[in-house]
Amino acid sequence: MPVITPPETRYARSGGAHIAYQAIGTGPPDIVILPPWVSHVEAYWDHPVMARPLRRFASYARLILFDRRGIGLSDPVPLTEVPSLEGWMDDLLAVLDAVGCERAVLLGTGDGAQMALTFAATHPRRTESLVLVNGYARLARADDYPWGVPVEVQDRIAAIQEETWGVPSSPSIDLLAPSLAGDQTVRHWWARLERLACSPGTAVAMQRAMYGYDVRHVLPAVTAPTLVLHSTGDRVVRVGHGRYLAQHIPGARHREFPGADHWYWVGDQGEPMMAAVHEFAIGTTVAPVSHRVLATVLFTDVVASTETADALGDRAWGEVLDDLDDLVAAQVERFRGTLVKSLGDGHLATFDGPGRAIRCAMAIRNAVGSLGIEVRAGLHTGEIELRGHDPAGIAVHIAARVVGLAGAGEVLVSASVPPLVAGAGFTFADRGEQQLRGVPGSWRVFAVTDEGRPHLDP
Repeated sequence: MPVITPPETRYARSGGAHIAYQAIGTGPPDIVILPPWVSHVEAYWDHPVMARPLRRFASYARLILFDRRGIGLSDPVPLTEVPSLEGWMDDLLAVLDAVGCERAVLLGTGDGAQMALTFAATHPRRTESLVLVNGYARLARADDYPWGVPVEVQDRIAAIQEETWGVPSSPSIDLLAPSLAGDQTVRHWWARLERLACSPGTAVAMQRAMYGYDVRHVLPAVTAPTLVLHSTGDRVVRVGHGRYLAQHIPGARHREFPGADHWYWVGDQGEPMMAAVHEFAIGTTVAPVSHRVLATVLFTDVVASTETADALGDRAWGEVLDDLDDLVAAQVERFRGTLVKSLGDGHLATFDGPGRAIRCAMAIRNAVGSLGIEVRAGLHTGEIELRGHDPAGIAVHIAARVVGLAGAGEVLVSASVPPLVAGAGFTFADRGEQQLRGVPGSWRVFAVTDEGRPHLDP
């Protein structure tokens, strides 16, 4: 394998954030590494245990690395403002644009798998294939998800993490790479990388945020060829997580390897797992471009429109609707959505991120008072089929039914939305299980009670 000099670090703009990235090697394919949140693109190259697998990737592909916002060499964020999956997905898109990558193989490990899955479902045209290694769709335990981490263990992990962050004697290597636990050079390198990645307070905030994300409902919307690999003895991400992914991603290939290392490139499992990634990345048949994508669907509706129209008269009411069309169009554009159509006194729009959709709905709600009217809004994140510019599918019907449950000035969302905006500062009031006319089963609905923090990139 030829010697490869560590690449130069550059910066991409993701809204108001600067995202550190590196690109090395030549493609196709382009492989983007989506590691767990502990990262530092320059410190990766300081020890052979990490530099060796990176050089191997770069020997047969263009390798793209980046630090998500809040971590490593990318712009920091306040301790209380852990970014959402949506923000990190924006960072990935900005890096792809910066390096001129149209379609990439996304390699996600740990929580990096959540970002890879959400991006692949939302941006299928930019995704060549997915490789998910020791990854998960949800980290926290739930009644219907027994592989996750129980609450009491989450608290213990946070306490240990805060006390031992960046210390060579930390138990982190014993869990991440037990086959290397006796190598003091690895322990000291990893401790330094932790310190460079972030402070102990940020580490605890990041780790706690991971327990709030849940992308299980995204899995059926993934259309890219997918390979799921897992170490059977992984104590950081138990093997049940990988099996769940393989069972719920359409057409996913699945392989398991004996070994206890979470770092998939080390130990006895290292060579066969790296070979499996290589074979899949260069041999994946390009799937037809899908017209089905993950999107957040927003419906707005004027409250008491008939009564207001009668009171104003046809001409004045028509002027109000014209002004409303202009107002909604401006807000949808501001929050990077697509205005699909006006529905008389309502509107339909789609967004590639639920956080922007919520902020748009609340901005519309707050602005229409100047027109002497009130609106309500309903949102749902799910798979839609694009027919020209028109979205179709059950997700559209669910959002339309959710808005029908809202009162004046309310923004209601389905249960698919809150897990995708964890960390964005939104708060929700549970409205319980609801029957949505024409939609099978019952659906939990939430009211947005706090519009969250200002986003770096509306």
